[in-house]
Amino acid sequence: MPDVRRNLPETHDYNVALKMNCVVVFLLIMLVAGTSEAARILGLFNYPGKSHFIMFEAVMKTLAARGHEVTVYSHFPQPAPLPNYKDVSLVGSLPILTDAIPLEAYVNSDIYSSLDLFMKLSSDECDKVLQFPAMQELMRSNETFDLIFTEVFVTDCMLPFVHKFQAPNIAMRSSAIMPWTSDRFGLPDNPSYLPIEFGLSSDHMGFFERLSNAWYLVYSKWFHSRYIEVPTDAVVMKHFGDSIPPLVDIAKNTSMLFMNTNPALTPPRPLVPAVVEIGGIHLKPAGQLPKDIQKFMDEAEHGVIYFTFGSTVKTQDLPEPKRKALLEAFAELPQRVVWKWETDKLPGQPPNVLIRKWLPQYEILSHPKMRLFITHGGLMGAIEAITNGVPLLGIPLFGDQPVNVQMFVRRGIGLHLAYREISKKSVLEAVSTILNDPGYKKRTEKLGMAFKDTPMMPQETVVYWSEYVIRHRGAPHLRSAAVDLQWHQLLLLDVIVALLVAFLAVSAAFVFLLRLILRQLGFLKGSSGSTSLGNKSKKTKQQ
Repeated sequence: MPDVRRNLPETHDYNVALKMNCVVVFLLIMLVAGTSEAARILGLFNYPGKSHFIMFEAVMKTLAARGHEVTVYSHFPQPAPLPNYKDVSLVGSLPILTDAIPLEAYVNSDIYSSLDLFMKLSSDECDKVLQFPAMQELMRSNETFDLIFTEVFVTDCMLPFVHKFQAPNIAMRSSAIMPWTSDRFGLPDNPSYLPIEFGLSSDHMGFFERLSNAWYLVYSKWFHSRYIEVPTDAVVMKHFGDSIPPLVDIAKNTSMLFMNTNPALTPPRPLVPAVVEIGGIHLKPAGQLPKDIQKFMDEAEHGVIYFTFGSTVKTQDLPEPKRKALLEAFAELPQRVVWKWETDKLPGQPPNVLIRKWLPQYEILSHPKMRLFITHGGLMGAIEAITNGVPLLGIPLFGDQPVNVQMFVRRGIGLHLAYREISKKSVLEAVSTILNDPGYKKRTEKLGMAFKDTPMMPQETVVYWSEYVIRHRGAPHLRSAAVDLQWHQLLLLDVIVALLVAFLAVSAAFVFLLRLILRQLGFLKGSSGSTSLGNKSKKTKQQ
């Protein structure tokens, strides 16, 4: 019997394997570029979050390497020109969300506060972006495009350009799907096992978790429709005129969705053919670490712990008691700690802690001395960690982070430490539990192998399906009929009501006929108010 096991690279050799695979993929892309006509591709990314753009940038660069003519509107232009890649900067239209979100304001925020924040920002940010000179110029242009990429997040602010240029649209999502997005692709979103984006559960829920998850799903869809879609439609009509269709109608004709997910890490869900997972698209061969960081990690006899809260919040905003608790805990560890700290000095910094305002995250996580990643639970960092076999200690703050951390726990690759419960004792206990149990490392390596075991590299997947949509003029045959159904039709409520009415009608008819037969047989009271059987009884008594 043949051995069906694939010769996958060991985790510590993955960086080498990734480098080889990337070289092969991009060589193939360049070699075949001449055999297909170059397409004109437009990327419109209005959200000013760097963590989101990391995925989009990787997709756009992959298509540029293929030989397509790519134009990208974003807040993050390339530092140097790239072949086939044209930047149109949106810098200045909105504040960049890098180290910009107040830590305490949104820690453990619930779905209601998250949606309120989206409501406050959505139409205002859309208006500011659309009135920006670069966008106004695009509105007036008569250019043509073969494919348009947009982000599907809070608003559909960029979708009017899809209607204007009459080009197929591929949406992209940098993490799990938003609650209001599934309907436009006909995706099942059963709340009994699919946790909502802002929830606190994994894909295995108890009764009350399922109850709250179901309510959050229904509420968030209603809220988005009422308080985000309606004002955004008004902003769009202000800039594009009254003839622009409702954004929800344009959205329903989206050709495809690229999601930065992988069932090895994110909750598995049923997908229609128009939804494609490309988790790990942003991974690239690790470069060289700065010499001082390289030396600090190389000389770590007991290994290294990496600590960061990502690109949107600053650890320098930690309240003093929590900062001291972390520092006191780190000081007692035999490991060295690399900490993303946004100022020049860290009060009370112990000698085993290295701080930097910016850190090459993937290179650090790829280092052979890495032992643990203390993270806010962002999906990008989690992917980088598991593909290098590094267990995680998650301290979720907001957004999709609680769900991601719950999946770490569910998969057995990490632990959850609530932000409110940070103390010297809780940090030491959590770190010690993970580092002293080799099972966490083994499970992370095993999960990383599953994550990497895909039919095609994410870059190949992006090229194939992007060109597929272009070749088939939007690939409308992939569109699920569920997109055209109303919610009550999709849930078969109309059928259930019809069957219930039919059942009640048949039941009523049966009861009516039964009563009629019994009355004719004399077993029920007639119109005179007495039965023949009753009359016979009376006569017997009289005699």
